Amino acid sequence: MCLYVDDIIFTRNDELMFAKFKKSMMFEFDMTNLGRMRYFLGIEVMQRLDGIFISQKKYAKEVLERFSMDKANPIHNPMVLGFKLTKNVDGVRIDNTFYKQIVRSLMYLTITRPDVLFLVSLINRFMDCPTKLHFQVAKRILRYLKGTIDFGVLQEKKEVRN
Repeated sequence: MCLYVDDIIFTRNDELMFAKFKKSMMFEFDMTNLGRMRYFLGIEVMQRLDGIFISQKKYAKEVLERFSMDKANPIHNPMVLGFKLTKNVDGVRIDNTFYKQIVRSLMYLTITRPDVLFLVSLINRFMDCPTKLHFQVAKRILRYLKGTIDFGVLQEKKEVRN
């Protein structure tokens, strides 16, 4: 069971226990059964025959629009091979508030995008004094998201054998 403010999600592996729990919750609280989960806290959920697929396609599109990257050319590699990101004290400084907004938005996307987790945590290190170079790396991640907007995480259904 997962509870967030006034939303509750529960799942089961025992159909009878699930029905009892649902009945007791509906008796105790004014609840509406919305059926299978499709969307929760910006995460899209698709329950398929092969498992559960979660993504943040809608949120990623909103992030791209927010930072004016929705018209940017998509790429399929989030970082240049062999590139090393450093503090770059001699670099041209940029507005750290704007940079922080980008990094924070990307941090939330890592819930369903483990492919960018390393890079986002890398650019996160430079939030106190970002330079144009750090900003270019952040923009490259956004361009990568544009090119891979349909990516997400699939939790495959496993057959239980006795």
